[in-house]
Formats: sequence, structure tokens, C-alpha cells
Amino acid sequence: MRRSAPWALPVGWGVVAVAWQVWCPLAREPGPAVRGATGAVFFGVGVGLVYGVRRGLARELARLRAVADATQQVLLRPPPARLDGLTVAAGQLSASRGAAVGGDLYEAVATPYGVRIVIGDVRGHGLAALGAVVAVLGSFREAVHDEPELAGVLRRLDRALGRHLCERAREEHPARAGRAPEHPAAEEFVTLMLLEIRSDGALDVLCCGHPGPYRIGGRRVEPVPVGDPLPPLGAFPLPAELVPYRAPRLLPGQTLVLHTDGAEEARDGRGRFFPLAAVLAGAACEPPAAVVRRVHAALLRHTGGRLADDVALLVVRNDRVRVPAQPAEPGLRRTRPTPSPH
Repeated sequence: MRRSAPWALPVGWGVVAVAWQVWCPLAREPGPAVRGATGAVFFGVGVGLVYGVRRGLARELARLRAVADATQQVLLRPPPARLDGLTVAAGQLSASRGAAVGGDLYEAVATPYGVRIVIGDVRGHGLAALGAVVAVLGSFREAVHDEPELAGVLRRLDRALGRHLCERAREEHPARAGRAPEHPAAEEFVTLMLLEIRSDGALDVLCCGHPGPYRIGGRRVEPVPVGDPLPPLGAFPLPAELVPYRAPRLLPGQTLVLHTDGAEEARDGRGRFFPLAAVLAGAACEPPAAVVRRVHAALLRHTGGRLADDVALLVVRNDRVRVPAQPAEPGLRRTRPTPSPH
């Protein structure tokens, strides 16, 4: 079914008004009755114009929202609620009014090497950052299954972002663009963190200028060490040797909260930073989805709904059951299992 254009109804009313004035003999006769009729016609035209434009804009806005929702489902699709014994939840708040996606990215995938997670923040926010988000997430979703080492995944992401920035730079050349870009590719980079959670809770981290996560254990909230940070992707070349940092294990019952810097840097009207650790302490016993909702609600209250930067959260709780070691039977020699190469 073909939809009518938003301007069709206003144009129709305008044609009626012109026809009344040009071809109708009553419109040229003096008298209050004729003037009243003419006024009624123009009043109807005005009402029709307002109604038609408003209705057309409402339909257009509904279509744009549907496109934005579909884009978000593709780019920042909700992670599975369960991944290899881990409970996962994620969400984003965009600083651009009316935007469903922005410059933050996240993903969690179960692989043969463990559950691999990425969270990142493209310089800037809103629609201008979507190209880098697409490049990094698309590469991550392939590389996590192909690369046995976390360092190989990071190098794949770096190459994908480099190709995107080269294409952007060609498009921005004055010979093609004809104007200065609003967000130059030469100034674009991505802060990013890669994590790998293995079946025993071992936690490997590669951090490229990104804020470290928090760990919730019982009522205690503490920052997780991530080692010496690497440079953000796109700003400088990666070093020749990449060795993931082995962080303390994520034990059963503990929760890991990953976030972008928009969370801790959000300010209220008096310039005070958002107390992320304190809010997480109040959500210590809640499931990951409830933690995301609580932090988002607290952020909107703290900033009065006026975020200066995008905020992304990804929360992981280790719900694996710790199996106690079984004692060896008398007279039998207990053998050690063959260690996994990962």
C-alpha cells in the first residue's frame, strides 16, 4: 500500500482556497455573508494545513523510530541472558536526544576459548560515531571465534578500525567532500576493553585506554585491576607484543560491571560526579538486569535527564556452581587432568 505524501492534504486545501477565490462568483460579491463564507473557507484551509503537516510529521517520526530501533537491535543487540553459566545484561543511554544508538559499543559471546566481552567508546557520540561502532563490532563478532588468543582479537579490531578510518579520510578529502568535515576521521579513536572469562573464572584483560570494571562480591564493591593500559585504537599503533593482564578470578556469586566513561564523568547541576560505586553497592544483591536499570535511573536523576556523553553498561554475574573436589578412593591412584592450553 502506497502512503500519501505528508504535503498532499495541505496542498489539496490550498487548491480549494484558490479555486474559491478565482472561479467562484460569490467570492467577488460584497456583503457580510460572502465575507463570512470566505473567512470560513480560509479558516478551514488553515486547520487543514496544520492537521496535515502534523499528521505527516507524526508518521515520519514513527518510521524513523522504527528504523532506529531496528538499527539498535543489529548494532547493540541485547546479549543472551545466559552465556556458559554467566548471567548477562546490558543497556545504553544516548546523549543525543531521540537517538537510540550512539558512540558506545558492547558485546558478549560464548566461544570455545571462554566468554569473550568487548566494551568501547568512540570519540564523540550520536550518529557521527556509528561507522566506527559498526567496524569494531563487526570485526569482534568474527574474530572471537577465529582467534585462539585475546591478543589476536585485539589486532583484528585495530585493523578493522584502521580500514574504516582510511575510507573516512578519503571521503573527507576536499576534492570529494567539498567542505570541512564536522567530525574529522583524523581525530577519531576508540577506547576499548577486551575480557575473556574462562570456565574456572580466570579473567584475562586487554585495556586500550578504557575505564576498568567494578567487581561486586557480597556487599563489597571494588575496582578490578586491568594492568598497564594500551593506547586507544586509532590513536597510536599497538605494541609488537600484547600480553593480556591476568586479573583476579571471577568467583561464583560475584558480579562484574563494565561501563564507559560517561557513567563516572556524568555531573549534576552543581558539578558533582556521579557516584557509580555507591550506586552499585546499593544493588549488590540484585540480578544484572536490575543493576542496569538501577544505574540508568540513578544517572537520569543525577543529571536531570541531560547527559553530556553516551553511557553503556554491561553486567556479568558468575552463576556457575562450584564443584568440590572429590577424594580419591582407597587403593586408587588419582591422576591429574590434562591441562587445557587455554
